[in-house]
Amino acid sequence: MPLPDTLRPDSLRVDARLRLARGLSWVAAQRGDHPSRLLHWPWRENPYPTYARLREQGPVVTSSLGFLSANSHAAVREVLRGRDFGVEPPEGFSSPAQFRVVDLSFLQMDAPEHTRLRALARPAFTPRRMRGYASEIEKITGELLDRALARGGFDLMADFAQKLPIAVISRLLGIPERDDAEFVRIGNLLGGALDGAQSARHVRQIRNASAELDVMFERLMAERRRDPREDVISALVADTDEGRMSAAELRDMCRLLLLAGFETTVNLIGNGMMALLRHRDQWERLVADPELAGSAVEESLRFDSPVQLTGRWAHTDTEVDGVRVRRGGQVMALIGSADRDPAHFAEPDRFDITRTDAGDHLAFSGGEHYCLGAPLARLEGRIALRALAERAPGLRPTAMPTRRRTLTVRSLSAFPVTTGSR
Repeated sequence: MPLPDTLRPDSLRVDARLRLARGLSWVAAQRGDHPSRLLHWPWRENPYPTYARLREQGPVVTSSLGFLSANSHAAVREVLRGRDFGVEPPEGFSSPAQFRVVDLSFLQMDAPEHTRLRALARPAFTPRRMRGYASEIEKITGELLDRALARGGFDLMADFAQKLPIAVISRLLGIPERDDAEFVRIGNLLGGALDGAQSARHVRQIRNASAELDVMFERLMAERRRDPREDVISALVADTDEGRMSAAELRDMCRLLLLAGFETTVNLIGNGMMALLRHRDQWERLVADPELAGSAVEESLRFDSPVQLTGRWAHTDTEVDGVRVRRGGQVMALIGSADRDPAHFAEPDRFDITRTDAGDHLAFSGGEHYCLGAPLARLEGRIALRALAERAPGLRPTAMPTRRRTLTVRSLSAFPVTTGSR
């Protein structure tokens, strides 16, 4: 996707424009504008107190910068599922240029194009496919834990949580094995782009990372045309050759599947294990009964969602939970706030892997944009948490985990642990 003129990396205006936008939101944050505070450190490191203040102000709050935040579970669900909202702006409106720096296929489209492209990607995530992936995921998980546990002390993120989904999504798409560290770098850059470009240098990094993936995918597409296999790229290449999608659409879809398959599962495992090890009684409960791994995944998704927010545009004058929203209004749907809403979940700040309604979270969005890869993320998460509980019951942190400085994607970059003694 071509960059807007105002965000071309060689433009001298880029940094000035982005500094101005950050400066305005920083001033608003200092004046007590809670939606703006979510855009800045230190509030974004732990956004949950800010979410609580926003819910106290109302289900929908208007920032002094003009955008709205949906804060309650009911309001966020209504925005995500409502037919009056879309991910694309209505005619006459446009997204801020700093958020238009990477093309993520149908994630950024409304019907009918969203419907058409999503249908082409759906076969990769059928129940039959999930059953086929399970044994492979268990094998990869076992191999990774063999190497990590042999050392006693290891980094839960670099040595396990990041490597597992990289291996899984690579095999799903049919991508040859490549350097994990390089893959993590590209994934983090594209994931961070969801918060918008931060500088001209950041724009260049995002563009270069996208170009690296494009070269890799174009090479793979040529290979699959010569030698089709039982993988997702082979199927999508056939769809392209039969006219159901263009080559550019295929490239963008592969980029989306790669990013979504990496980010969601990495952060589900990282955030979930951090919550479990901080709530030792819950970890001990999982160790005693590994069958609770599925419930632990749902509670982890609710308690500290890998994706904290998503944006929507009002396509007509409408209401959300009784609050008027005008056409062209930008709404920040705060998933992380919705899933800690005391009006929906009892004692929402308590982490409890036996919670019966944890699965009512909105971590995978909702409506027509409900995460297509949710079954795969759940499967990987369940296998990973169960394996850790069974094979490393004495697992303990050896230092504070390091958090990435992103908001949309809530994640850890490092989490030192040891198998220790129980």
